[in-house]
Amino acid sequence: MNDSRHQLFNCDTCLFKTISCHYITEDEFEIVRRTSVQLIYNKGETIIKQGAKSQQLVFLHKGIVKFNYQNESGKNFIMTIVNGPKLLGGANLFFNETNIFSLVALEKCELCFIDSRALRNLAAHHGNYTLALCERMVEMFQSSIFNFISLAHKQVHGRIADILIYLWEQVYSKSEYDFVLSRKELAEYAACSPENVITTLSKFNKEGIITIQGRKLIINDLEKLTLISRIG
Repeated sequence: MNDSRHQLFNCDTCLFKTISCHYITEDEFEIVRRTSVQLIYNKGETIIKQGAKSQQLVFLHKGIVKFNYQNESGKNFIMTIVNGPKLLGGANLFFNETNIFSLVALEKCELCFIDSRALRNLAAHHGNYTLALCERMVEMFQSSIFNFISLAHKQVHGRIADILIYLWEQVYSKSEYDFVLSRKELAEYAACSPENVITTLSKFNKEGIITIQGRKLIINDLEKLTLISRIG
């Protein structure tokens, strides 16, 4: 983690300010800005830790992060993966005083840590602002909900197809991307073994559905991949 006291990105063009200033004044947002800290996290660094006390909201300006959940037996699950710009950790703002998951950088990330007390004070006087923040929280968890539905009802091939499509549509917005997940992480995301992941990717590659070139993954046949996703 790099602690950078100079501005990493311009607050005036920040999506979080754009959202906020629909509901609060510029002067009120300045209170939030003054209590915020901009930081850089490198690949593999933990941004927030599950079980730690929650005092801040995280705005991901740039980069890709994974949401990790570790159960009581120590098994790790990847709930979802998101890219910036996006408001993260919002469930902790109103509903929980401890982090219910960990956030880990999958590549270099630029983030802003926002003091939750400052936001709560503003939200108490601006009901529509509270609703707007809650809407952003729901958006954040939609993908994790859909992933767990996939885990519950689909076989391994369907789960991995879902993940590849999700990464293309929601994270990279293109059919060719550098795969930021290790085989172990993909197994944690799809709730299967690394061996299952390797076998499935190899099958998709041999059938021409995808092409794997080092860490680069190319979706060649979205229609067939979508069919695999649909039939599970």
